[in-house]
Amino acid sequence: MRTTLTLDDDVARLLRERTRLTGAPFKEVVNEALRSGLQAHRRPSEPLPRFQVVPKAAGFRSGIDVLRLNQLNDALEAEAFEQARSVRSPR
Repeated sequence: MRTTLTLDDDVARLLRERTRLTGAPFKEVVNEALRSGLQAHRRPSEPLPRFQVVPKAAGFRSGIDVLRLNQLNDALEAEAFEQARSVRSPR
């Protein structure tokens, strides 16, 4: 079957490169690439190994009040801001 295709630049470059490396005609390289791509979707993929989650305790360190985490976050942000400010403008 004869048809006209418009190829993206990157695809055309890859096909030309494959043609140059193999010495095969452009038509054969295009047909083989299409066959390979179309067959890849027909075969079922190999099953992945079973993923298992191992739970771990994720408690807070002693001395951290979980009811005041926003306050802790504000203090850390203020500290980071002060450090950045002192680096930008030496006193």
